[in-house]
Amino acid sequence: MVVGSGPNGLAAAVTLAQAGLRVTVFEAAETIGGGTRTAELTLPGLRHDLCSAIHPLGVGSPYLSGLPLERHGLTWAWPEVDLAHPLDEGSAGVLLRDLDATCLGLGRDGRAWRQVFAPLTRHFDELARDVLGPIVRWPDHPMLMARFGAMAGLPASVLLRRFRTPQAQALFAGSAAHAYQPLHRPATAAVGLILTAAGHARGWPVAVGGSAAISDALASLLQELGGTIVTGHHVRSVADLPPADVTLLDTTPTAAAELLDGRLPRRVERAYRRWRYGAAAFKLDLAIEGGVPWTAEAARRAGTVHVGGSWRDVARAEAEVAAGRLPEQPFVLVAQQSLVDPSRAAGGLHPLWLYGHVPQGYDGDPDVAREAILDQVERFAPGFRGRIRATATRTPADHAAENPNYVGGDIAGGANDVLQLLARPRLSTDPYATGVPGVYLCSASTPPGAGVHGMCGHQAARSALRHLG
Repeated sequence: MVVGSGPNGLAAAVTLAQAGLRVTVFEAAETIGGGTRTAELTLPGLRHDLCSAIHPLGVGSPYLSGLPLERHGLTWAWPEVDLAHPLDEGSAGVLLRDLDATCLGLGRDGRAWRQVFAPLTRHFDELARDVLGPIVRWPDHPMLMARFGAMAGLPASVLLRRFRTPQAQALFAGSAAHAYQPLHRPATAAVGLILTAAGHARGWPVAVGGSAAISDALASLLQELGGTIVTGHHVRSVADLPPADVTLLDTTPTAAAELLDGRLPRRVERAYRRWRYGAAAFKLDLAIEGGVPWTAEAARRAGTVHVGGSWRDVARAEAEVAAGRLPEQPFVLVAQQSLVDPSRAAGGLHPLWLYGHVPQGYDGDPDVAREAILDQVERFAPGFRGRIRATATRTPADHAAENPNYVGGDIAGGANDVLQLLARPRLSTDPYATGVPGVYLCSASTPPGAGVHGMCGHQAARSALRHLG
């Protein structure tokens, strides 16, 4: 039995079904997918991703990349520019899948960029298998992991000192900010390193038709393997589930503690109930006429745009969020999927996906947050507001109401500080085991954490299979 049909729950279910088990997935919502869902949120014909939008770790996942998902309808599309980070004077840091072209575009920082990312890019498949696995174990490629770890443990604000140009510094800072942590904290370089290496090795693609295509493909494969998915079924206790040899929970640790009330070993229950959640996402979905008029030309061709200004601007915004304050100039992520997937657009109208980082559980005036996010985009795309034809807003409370795993609007499954990176969700040689025989946690709150890569579910299922012998 698997509770939850997010990408990790579905990856767990497929792994178990591949081993010959009969698998049933229970989903509380009427549609599957968790963070990989797509819907018309603004105007008819415009398809918006409800949460995840760009998938460098999806196309580079050691598990998902080995599945025949293309046969089940999943098609990737790569933008001409994977990532752009515009600056105030009109230039931008630009990440291309081509490492050589990226280095050339970064000018005098090209050599330093190559020194950092060439080894990680060249050996990305080996790196991904180690980085996207359990933390407490001996890596399969110790020398590569030692090189990665020496940089990954640094604060992003320290590592980016290897670069001298504002473009390279901002480009790395924006990717590191995906950790939802102040950039001066230890290990914030890790996310920036793995996302950038993934970009050079596999690109930052979109799923044609919407992120729902990922969950739909996994569900189709599961059903081909004999699995069953039941939607609209809210599991309130594991006692309500039919008997099973193993049960996997694609839930937060605190939700798992509720589902297993009274069954968890005391030390595990303490760890689960003490699990801390991170900063939140305040999301806007817009219907835009004619695209965004970015001042930086590269941003007009980019699938993803990081909007935050200089690296110091990004660092200041993330520090404000961590202090519980809404920044006047928040860090904003923008996805322009219809540039390479016209099936999402309708005529001259395009869906625009964007969210700003706001404090955990932010319950301030939504108009203030919305205007701050729109002002940031207008800062780098004058005239942008005049092209908006419709808007859909999702506050942190909306995220949490729609998906119980997004506690306080945290879409990453928990705060990404050093302690919770190492002890996710607790320090253990088997972080997926709950201590209750046959019950495992498989959500983004387990290693390797957030991202549409399915590795949390796959690794948890492998742990369950070892239990079954």
